[in-house]
Formats: sequence, structure tokens, C-alpha cells
Amino acid sequence: MNKAYEYCKKNYKKKTTPKYVKIQMKDWMRIAEGKSKKYEVSEFKLHQIENILKLLNMPKGLKAGESLYTCSTGYQWFIYTAVFCTVYRDNNSRRKYETCLLEICRKNFKTYTIGTIFIIAFLTEPQFSKFYSVAPDGALSKEIQEAISETLSSSPAIYEYKNQKRFKILRDYISFKPLSSKFIPLSYSTSRMDSRMPNAFCADEVGALPVNYPVEAMRSGQINMKNRLGFIISTKYPTIDNPFEDYVQYSKKVLDKIEKDETVFSLLYEPDNTKDWMTDDLILKQANPAALEIPEIWAELKKKRSYAIAVEKARENFVTKHCNIIYQGVGTETYIDVAEVKKCRTSGIDWRGRTVYVGVDLSETNDNTSVAFVSADENNRILAEVFAFVPEGRIEEKSIAEKLDYRSVIENTNKVFACGDKVIDYNFVESFIMNLQEKYGFIIQAIGYDRWNALSTAQKLAKEGYNVIEIQQHSSVLHPPTKLLREKILEGEFLYEKNPMLEINFQNARCTYDTNRNLYVTKKKSKGKVDMVVSLINAVYLLQQDVMFGSDFTIQVI
Repeated sequence: MNKAYEYCKKNYKKKTTPKYVKIQMKDWMRIAEGKSKKYEVSEFKLHQIENILKLLNMPKGLKAGESLYTCSTGYQWFIYTAVFCTVYRDNNSRRKYETCLLEICRKNFKTYTIGTIFIIAFLTEPQFSKFYSVAPDGALSKEIQEAISETLSSSPAIYEYKNQKRFKILRDYISFKPLSSKFIPLSYSTSRMDSRMPNAFCADEVGALPVNYPVEAMRSGQINMKNRLGFIISTKYPTIDNPFEDYVQYSKKVLDKIEKDETVFSLLYEPDNTKDWMTDDLILKQANPAALEIPEIWAELKKKRSYAIAVEKARENFVTKHCNIIYQGVGTETYIDVAEVKKCRTSGIDWRGRTVYVGVDLSETNDNTSVAFVSADENNRILAEVFAFVPEGRIEEKSIAEKLDYRSVIENTNKVFACGDKVIDYNFVESFIMNLQEKYGFIIQAIGYDRWNALSTAQKLAKEGYNVIEIQQHSSVLHPPTKLLREKILEGEFLYEKNPMLEINFQNARCTYDTNRNLYVTKKKSKGKVDMVVSLINAVYLLQQDVMFGSDFTIQVI
């Protein structure tokens, strides 16, 4: 019986194993038990992996000097065995899995797992193979190289043969002389990875990548490979809009049998319950499989948790990196959990004949601008649509700075528009507003704006006959619509069509209270762009004044 199967057999029914890991375990156990007509676990490859791990030694840490065969944890055995040893029955030279996704917390030997994977690849992949690591920065990519170097230097039976060093370890790469194979750590780039042809690659800390280009560039280079292999690894990050979350969601669909993709192997060590991290030990256990086998790690995690409970500023790092929970500001000034916003998505809104209220947030000319419109339906629900506008000439700059693929958002949604060059083209925004009635078939009752950046635009709209209302950006004015919008979302009385950019803005939004306990969203304390939330609140202000407070509008004199 192999160690990977023993690990699965022992844990697939336990509460300490998270939901999606259980599903992956059961799927693979079926293959290991010989119940699959298409795949099997190769005994030859399994013995090969076992023998390699017996010759590799842990270079440092709690188990320094021990062979990896004896000190590898259960999840590590599961990865090594499933990825390298699961093959087609009718062709044992062809592996089943092409992608391995590992979502796991810090201090679970993630870097050494990656390093070991590359050493196994050095010894088992064909001649002239190329292996690459990609990461958000060069230093992080180099950490994998260091793990490989340290492990090889601590393992003389692998590193040398007949007093001859078999590996060349240099600053920029590691090569395996007998097969002329090479490992190269790559620095992050948005354009210089397309020429690579990796037999295997590892993308580390993908949650910190601003775009998924490095991963997709590696994949593109593998098209002609018989046994292509890619490892995508990360902890959670405090955002929902990073590339890793896209891969996690896809893997969940595969495990749930929504998507059919037999080439993906996923271990998603994220807790089933994300609410009670302060008191629920199960959250730590599900997110930290190594802690279940090494008491010292478990003790350290509990110590870190106590500190995070006591020190509010330490919570984001602990909850995100040691619990694998996307941190939504428990105990902070988060406006609203984006998960609550997503519950309000609807498939379509019929705007024809409705009376709507438009809110605008015309920010600095080189920053994002937003236009929102809202209406109330017969059930007193708020219907909303929100758009963003970005300077065309700053898309690449903003994508890197904000870790958001603006180009993709613009191309794949109809909610974000690029206009102007280095600054926003306000003429484009003004024309957009003036075309809304014809496009959607509604009647604009009023347009609300902030005098600070929108005075010129407001004057133009007023000349066109629109009822323009200046909305003072003061907490006493903004508190009622800010509070109303949050309440409507929490009560499920807010409807909007799918809008990833709006959801990101909600995720970024932070609020505060003035001395009179008036609640308002503050751009200074927010974690990123919130212009879409601000324009939405402006629109809700008009709706609330007219429909819910019954005030009469008068044309604003400018």
C-alpha cells in the first residue's frame, strides 16, 4: 500500500479534511484501487518516486537530515504520487494530470514541496527538458531555486556519482548534467515569457500576480509537449480578483463535475467554515495539513491566532495566510462583505419606462470615473447599473499598480470603458450619459454630482435640459444613502446584473463614522478604487430623497 493511498484512506472521511480535498481524495482512490478503466497508478513509477525520496534529505528545519521518504507529510505524498504516477492504462508513459493546483497556508513546506517536485522532474523527465518557476517577483522565484540547491547539497547520493557532481548550481539556473536538463527561475514579466518551452513549470504565489499572463505563457509553451505539467500554487490573498481565485473556482467546478477536465488535480486546503476563525480549531486544521502531523506547527499556529485576536492589525495576515480565508475586514471598517453583494446578482433588468436617478463620480482626470443609475421597482427593491471609465493610455500602468487586468475587464464585460489617453475624456462620459435614455428606454429624473470635479460636466448636462443636483460629499449628507444601500443589499432587496468591477469596488470600500456616528465611505481608507460604489451611493441619494423621503426636486442653478 503506498503512502498517498494510506493518507487518503485515513483522512477522506475526517472533519479535518476540507470538502474539496475529500472529493479529490475519493476520485483518486478509485483509480488507486483499480476501479478506473482508463487510468491506473504505475507501480514502476511509484517505486521510482519512493527510491528518489529515500535518497533526498531535508536540508533544515525540524526534521533536518531525515530522508524525504520518512519526513514528507501526507499531502506531499499525495501530490508526488498522484501527479507523477497516475497514468493511462493503455500507455503508461503518458500521465493523467497536466495541472496541479495547490491552495495551502504558509508554513506547510510549500517551497520545499515545489523544490522536491523539480528534483523528481530532473531525474525522471526526458533529455534536454526545461523547467521554470514563475512568481510575482524575482526574489520569490529564487526561493524555489534555493530550496532545490539546499536539498541537493544535503543529498550526496543524488548530488554526486563516483565523486563527480551531477548538478551544476549557478546563480541563474541549475542543470542536471547527465540529461542536459535545466531549471531556470524567472522574474515576473507581462511580455517576455512567450518563447519558453517548459516540460514542467511552477507558478508560485499566484494570488499576488496582477494578471495571469505568466501562467498562460507557460501553458502556451507546452502545447507540443507529450507530458506537459504545470503547478499552480498559492495561499489566499485579501482580494477576490486575483488570478489564483479564477483557477480555484475552475477547479471547484471540475471537482463538482460541472466542468469536465480530467487533467486537473487540485488540493484546496481552505476551511469549509470561514466565520469563526477566532474560536474554531477546525478552521486551522483544514487549512494546515502539516500541522495535523507536526505538533510544533500546531502550537505555533495557536500562538499566532491568540496574537491576531489581541492585535487587530495582525488579523489580515493571520486570517489570510494561516487560515486561507479571504479577509473581509472582521473588526475593521469594511463597508459590506462582497459575498453579500454577489447574492444580489440577477440575470437581467428591464429598464424600459422606468424613472431613474443617475449618480456620477468624476474623479481626477487621470483616475477612474464612474456613472451609476438606479430605480425602485414595485417591491421597493433598488435596481442598479454601474459603469467605470479609465484612461486608455494608463491601462498597463494601472493594471500593474492595482493588480487588476484592466484590459481583460474591458474586453470581457460591457461595464468598463477606456477613453482618452493619459487622462479621462470627459466628452466621452458626457455623451454616454446623454445616450442612456435612448439606449435603455427610461426617463432620467435627476443627475447627482460632486461639485469638486464635475462642475463643467454638470453645466453641459444642465444646458441639455437635464435636472442636475449637486450632492455635498459630507458625512451628514451621505450617511442616509450609504446606510440604505447596505441594508438593501443585506436584505436581498438590491438587484444588479453581473459586474465584476463593481464587486471589486465593493471589496475595496472602507467606511468610517464621524463624531455624530454618520456612516460614509472614505476613499482615503479604502483598499483600492471605489468610484463605482461612490457613484452608486450618489444615485441612491437621489432615489431616497425623491421616492422614499418624498422631496421635490428643483433644477440646480449653476
